[in-house]
Amino acid sequence: MSARLSQYPILGLAPVWLVMGGRGAGKTRLGAEWVNGLVRGLTVFGGGRYGRIALVGETLGDVREVMIEGPSGILAVSRGGLPRYEPSRRRLLWDNGAVAQAFSSEDPDSLRGPQFDAAWCDELAKWKNAEACYDMLQFGLRLGMRPVQLVTTTPRPVPLVKRLLAGKDTTLTVMRTAENADNLASGFLAAVEDRYGGTRLGRQELDGELVEDRDDALWTRPALEGMAGAMPAALRRIVVAVDPPATSRKTSDACGLVVAGVDETGTGWVLHDGTMRAARPEAWAGRAVALYRRFDADAIVAEVNQGGEMVTSVLRTVDATVPVKPVRASRGKWTRAEPVAALYAQGRVRHAARFPELEDEMCDFGIDGLSDGRSPDRVDALVWALTELMLGREGRPRVRGLG
Repeated sequence: MSARLSQYPILGLAPVWLVMGGRGAGKTRLGAEWVNGLVRGLTVFGGGRYGRIALVGETLGDVREVMIEGPSGILAVSRGGLPRYEPSRRRLLWDNGAVAQAFSSEDPDSLRGPQFDAAWCDELAKWKNAEACYDMLQFGLRLGMRPVQLVTTTPRPVPLVKRLLAGKDTTLTVMRTAENADNLASGFLAAVEDRYGGTRLGRQELDGELVEDRDDALWTRPALEGMAGAMPAALRRIVVAVDPPATSRKTSDACGLVVAGVDETGTGWVLHDGTMRAARPEAWAGRAVALYRRFDADAIVAEVNQGGEMVTSVLRTVDATVPVKPVRASRGKWTRAEPVAALYAQGRVRHAARFPELEDEMCDFGIDGLSDGRSPDRVDALVWALTELMLGREGRPRVRGLG
């Protein structure tokens, strides 16, 4: 593995160096080289030697396993004398007296008291208590002639990232995953670009681009951040919703497949996003039936606007015993989705896990559809599932506790 020019500082860096990069773009290697350079007093990293550095990650485990001991971490890139890591005291010690201390975003108060002349903040967009932790860090950056900090993160439109971007003391560097292709596993880049290239998720996770929510979107990323939670032991009903593609051509839209349930309190739960691109109807029908069995669902809810009776018949060809409920759209996608979005706003829907591609589509779904013109297959399936479980025919919420 070798470092690239963009992984080294540019002349005239502001006190805050914000590096937004895609997955595998080399952000961790950059941070580790930066810390090593400050400790050694290397000219390319600025004037003088830095001796007290804060290492701040989402959790202490992330600091240790990624920033310190990871394959691109500080121990891996250190030259001219390996620092000693003391896990019990959460610190790195160099022979020249420099010290780097580990901190977690989960505990902002741990940054009260210590003082530093530099800080490396990794994956800041994922921090638990981002604003409080970052603010406490600023009070501690009070040593030396010119305290500096490096922020390496995959971009997400969270308030703190926006705040740093707008700051007059910030220098921004953007790194794309493709720029680091020589240091990535063979086939990785082609595989992820084939699946995510051109999508909002791909722009964020591969191109290092900060993708803002649409002003007219029914859902926003901050609102979805807290939706994931521990699912109850039992659900009253579970359905698999299918939004089939209009044609069976390879270039056709994907088949939206979403599994959802409702618990005894009337709270809806999104359990799984199994959306797939399938050339043959038998493929998506087989996936739908497999999900029906896997989640012990009550029925498959299938939109029949495009395929009519063919949709039901192809599902029953796979398994004639599976109950299929055909649904037909009489209103536009936006109008159908509005009552479901209202359920989210009321806190009546939870996600059993994070579903990045589904959430990406939800936050890009505006009154004219998706920004890239594609069909909102995942959103359609989500809407059908939650409508069946929680809404009446006219889109009015059902009384909690009643079917």
